[in-house]
Order: sequence, then C-alpha cells, then structure tokens
Amino acid sequence: MIQARHLVKRFGSFTAVHDVTFEVAPGQILALLGPNGAGKTTTIRMLASLLRPSGGSATIADFDTVEQPEQVRRSVGLLTELPGLYGRMTAEAYLAFFGGLYPISASRRTANAEALLTYFGIWEHRARPIGSYSKGMRQKVALARALLHDPQVILLDEPTSAMDPASAKSVRDYIAGLRRAGRTILMCTHNLAEAETLADTIAIIKHGRVVAHGSATGLKRQLLGDPQYEVRLGQPLGSTPDFDTLVTVEAYGDTWLRYRTPTPEVTNPALVKRLVDSGAQVVSLQPVGQSLEAVYLHMVEEPAA
Repeated sequence: MIQARHLVKRFGSFTAVHDVTFEVAPGQILALLGPNGAGKTTTIRMLASLLRPSGGSATIADFDTVEQPEQVRRSVGLLTELPGLYGRMTAEAYLAFFGGLYPISASRRTANAEALLTYFGIWEHRARPIGSYSKGMRQKVALARALLHDPQVILLDEPTSAMDPASAKSVRDYIAGLRRAGRTILMCTHNLAEAETLADTIAIIKHGRVVAHGSATGLKRQLLGDPQYEVRLGQPLGSTPDFDTLVTVEAYGDTWLRYRTPTPEVTNPALVKRLVDSGAQVVSLQPVGQSLEAVYLHMVEEPAA
C-alpha cells in the first residue's frame, strides 16, 4: 500500500532526503524514527503528494505520487506535525468544511465527524472555537480531520504530541483499531515505547537515509545480540545447577543469574524447570538490557557514513 523507492529531496544545495526506500504492506504499521532534521517529515510530505521528489518515486495504494497526486490525496489521511487548524471555527464546522473536500456524502461526513469527536472526547465541546482548545484537544481535532473520509492509508506525524497520558493512550488504542480494520499506517514518532507497541516494522532514518529497517525484535537481535535475561531467586541456592548445556551465563550472584540465549521460547522454560528441580525459589525472570531505545541510540549516535 505504501512504496518508497530511492526517494531524494533537495532544497537548493541542501539534500534533506538522500535515498529512502521502504514499503508498508496492507494492514500494517511502519514507525519512522529519527532525530529532528533527519528527513522524516519531508518523506511524509512526498508520500502525501505535497512535495515533489527530486529523485526516486513513490506509490500510495498503487497511485504514483507525482503522476496521480489527486488520487493519492483522496486515498490518504494525513496528520502533519503542524496541522494549521482554523482557530475561529468550531470543531463541528471545521470538520464539515474539510469533509466537503472529499467525495463522501453529507450524511456519512456528519456521522463520521460525530463518531470521531465523541471517541476523542470533543463532542461536548464541538460548538466552541478551536482556538479555545488545549493543545491536546487541537491535536485530536487534527487527527479527526485526517480520518474523516475513512482513508485506507494513514500518514501520522507525531500523533500523540502534546497529549496527556490518558489522551495519548486513547489515540494509540484507536490506531491499533485502525490496524485491525485493515488500514495501512506510516507513523513518525519520538515516543519509542509507542513505536514498539504499535508498529509491525521500524525504519530508523538519519541524515536523510534509512540506516536500520525491520521488526523491533529483529533489530534488537541484529544490533544488540541474543536477548539477555535475568532470573531472581527468593533465597541463595544450596548448590549451583549446570546451565552450560542450556544458556551462556554472563553474570551471577547468590540470588540472581544473568544469561543470553538465542532461543528464549525453548531455553527459558527449561532453565526454570532445572532451577525448580534444584530447590530454587524463582521470584522472577525478565529480559534486560535490550530495548528499542538501545537500538535507536546505537544507530543515531554512530558517526555518519
């Protein structure tokens, strides 16, 4: 549903996007991560047919972003980093105005607007000017505008910025529901926990280039090695079981053990069983030392190629 092939964007002598290639399958979410100025927003604007690429090509739902811009814009729901809301309009009037730009009936437009504003907790404030809203409320109105025409492809630039934790969770839940309904989503975010929770795949962009691409689990293993786990015990072991045939022990103490394994789904249950058979009181077993944050920092802090 989303294909970017060797996208390049230059502004005079400055190249904002060098050579970006990725694709997003139908019904999946790709999180585009990177530091400020990495080229994320420029990439989204090219995908939405708001900027013409200097090189390469892209398609949205099989429509070429350069040759078929009107079809692309009808197919896409776009939340920009700076949504440019009309502060003097009410939320209800604002959505009615923008909904009229899409080929949907007035009754469907009204029903969709009410459903979205109700879900995001704005319906009771629909008659107030948007300029009187909090930042989080304005962000929700912008998101409702992006979703009003029920698009198959959704491009989100920092969808939960300026939101309190409860509001951010409601937006994440809604995005997860869109995925379950088969929508295809590209999301830029600085919230790494959000990206890891929602995204099927991660693309990390730095200096206009994709420097890492894959699932969160795959990137962790590729860049950080086999996953590391720690076992905590209720009391010291009387004798230490032999773990050499199961895992590689990296550190241990009287009541804890840290190890790596390439097959945790197999070795973790076997290790716990061996501990219990030895009389150990297992309090917890949890992963340590591997996170999407560690992957992200590993990639963006490396010197540029």
